[in-house]
Amino acid sequence: MTLALCMIVKNEEDVLARCLGSVRGVFDEIVVADTGSTDGSARIAGQFGARVVHFPWRYDFAAARNFSFSQATSDYIMWLDADDVLAEPERRKLLALKAELDGSVDAYYLRYDVAFDAGGAVTTYFYRERIVRREAGMRWVGAIHETIEVHGRRKREEIAVSHRKVCIKERGRNLKIFARLFADGTKPDARQKYYFARELLGSGLYETAASAFEWFLRGEGTHDDKAGACRCLAQCYHALGMRNEERRALLRGFDHGPPRPELCCDLGGFFFEEGDFRTAIFWYKLAVNVRRSEAGAAFVCPDCGGFIPYLGLCACYDRLGQHERARRFNSLAAKLKPYDEVCRRNEAYFEKILRKEGEKDEKP
Repeated sequence: MTLALCMIVKNEEDVLARCLGSVRGVFDEIVVADTGSTDGSARIAGQFGARVVHFPWRYDFAAARNFSFSQATSDYIMWLDADDVLAEPERRKLLALKAELDGSVDAYYLRYDVAFDAGGAVTTYFYRERIVRREAGMRWVGAIHETIEVHGRRKREEIAVSHRKVCIKERGRNLKIFARLFADGTKPDARQKYYFARELLGSGLYETAASAFEWFLRGEGTHDDKAGACRCLAQCYHALGMRNEERRALLRGFDHGPPRPELCCDLGGFFFEEGDFRTAIFWYKLAVNVRRSEAGAAFVCPDCGGFIPYLGLCACYDRLGQHERARRFNSLAAKLKPYDEVCRRNEAYFEKILRKEGEKDEKP
């Protein structure tokens, strides 16, 4: 069966060749809908065999993506952003999946790696609808933070798409689109409410963001999004210095599913800042031991299952004067990230302080 790649671009010459080069040889057709580029995006797309079609920008990402999908003729359609890239092992896995396509699955969910540390390790990922069967007629919805309305048989594949931004092209763009939607009288759905609040948080508008998260939490929404909203709401209250509200927001996260490592780490951090190190230890240990559910579409921070709580436990035991134990937890963190500078500085600190303690013990 055939597989198409559909993209929408606008002034993406800095990253488009990287994206298309990373999937060279995979697709039977490539459709690039250009929404008004003034750079070399169309030329670059053509160099990779793409068919470039033009779609006037109307502040509606779903409309542009639906147009790009409508131009494809293959059995299945995959989408990518211009600043997405597949590492070579992932490209090979995608080729293997393509060879298995038989029309029995309507939508495939692939992993989306969206944040990385200094060593290149993934720090945030989630699963997104990425490949759909064309004749199933699925459509994009949402002018901003758009998503495909998926129906039919779904399957998750462990193929990672990496989102590698080079620069922020237009600050405040998404909030401007939300403002246009609200001005036009559009009634936001649950997803739009959630992502509107996240945009406000990302822009540092903490008081307005807190109100928006409360607005979302009062209505409908998935448990994954609501648990995430509680964490974001706590960030708002933290920035506003509202400690009691921050704690309550974090605890509300347990209304939306079993303990998650991310939420446990947040609570560990909260109680550490309060100087309640033993309670912080409880939450950090729970973060390490809790079983993570991969069933939903939540944002996942892998470090919250090991690296972050190990460093948190290191800090807690250090404050309690239990330096040997603190050092052991720093060593556990360092095993996960040997390149981490915090772990290296901690090791030097413990080497010095434990040597002094040893010298003190040796004195008659």
